[in-house]
Amino acid sequence: MIDGVKITPLTQILDERGKVMHMMKSTDSLFSEFGEIYFSRVFPGAVKAWHIHDKMTINYAVPHGKIKLVLFDERDGSPTRGEINEIFLGEDNYQLVTIPPFVWNGFKGIGLDVALVANCASIPHDPDEIHRLDPDDCHIPYDWALKNR
Repeated sequence: MIDGVKITPLTQILDERGKVMHMMKSTDSLFSEFGEIYFSRVFPGAVKAWHIHDKMTINYAVPHGKIKLVLFDERDGSPTRGEINEIFLGEDNYQLVTIPPFVWNGFKGIGLDVALVANCASIPHDPDEIHRLDPDDCHIPYDWALKNR
């Protein structure tokens, strides 16, 4: 796993009425500060990538649908510099992924349903602290195509 990235299994409480899906509490050890919560809908096969933050810590969870989250570390001095991680998230793998600043990330909707990605961000959105690349930019050595392994 890329240095500084944390994956935390999340609790789901099910009964005959439905379920409650916990994401994050201010008392959780990974909670740093509250900036905003936003949701991103991702259509099957759509790629939302690449972006990196100078200040924001990202806390992603996927309560509906499925995504492939991809991370790339190019931080100077990082023990995992050059490493790529793929993490599959969704209702059947309900986890919180905490991504520190300066780690490139993006995701792709997989499966048949629209995915809903929640981010409990440490700071409000600031267009001056986010940087973007096209999903197919060769700066990041990753191919978003389906892999038949």
